[in-house]
Amino acid sequence: MASGWILALDTATRATAVALSGPDGELLQARDDQPRGGRPQHVSKLLELCADVLDRAGRGFEQVDCVAVGTGPGTFTGLRIGVATARGLARAAGVPLVGVSTLHSLALNGVDAVASQDRDAILAVLDARRGEAFVGAWPRDGLGALTPPLLEPAALGPEALAAGLGQAALAPLAIGEGAVEFREVLELSGAFVPDDDSGLHRVTAVNHCRIARELEPGDPGRVQPEYLRLPDAELARRAAGKP
Repeated sequence: MASGWILALDTATRATAVALSGPDGELLQARDDQPRGGRPQHVSKLLELCADVLDRAGRGFEQVDCVAVGTGPGTFTGLRIGVATARGLARAAGVPLVGVSTLHSLALNGVDAVASQDRDAILAVLDARRGEAFVGAWPRDGLGALTPPLLEPAALGPEALAAGLGQAALAPLAIGEGAVEFREVLELSGAFVPDDDSGLHRVTAVNHCRIARELEPGDPGRVQPEYLRLPDAELARRAAGKP
């Protein structure tokens, strides 16, 4: 299990999210949220936000005991930046790295809300673009780091998403920027989607820290992004018939 001071980061969406969690409950976070349609600022903001939380804690990079990174799914470029940065920080500090599912971390946002809405599961939904969403569902109770999902993370279009919810007989709380984008199909399928401006929809690295404390850290080189589908450039190349 990861212990000590954990520095966590996520670049799976257009937001850049960082958090620092201490062994005695200390918790600091920093983030950069770009507006809808705005370009992510991962390259310029990520290390700046990491330095910010460490400065506020009075610690240096070399005093981190573990690094955690959101492995996606998410944008191809964003995930590459986040995982590569996390690997570099972990290796420079000589500490292990933990890969955290961004969807699972997002689902943790709904732990309190799912009970108040009397829903049986939390559906985490990220906008995958091209008319698809990255989705994964976890049960209402026992949403720990090792809790198996009710719906395995996947990239789905509207019809497949509705069919998946129907087959699983779920009436979930649906959260995430993808839940806002797919609100109509989700609500028609029986899901409850909070207001568009709800904080439940934002990926936060705070949850990465919580999950990382339940997982076994390891070699930074073994942590890989979870793309769930080929990048746009590769799909375009194949569509053009190029080898």
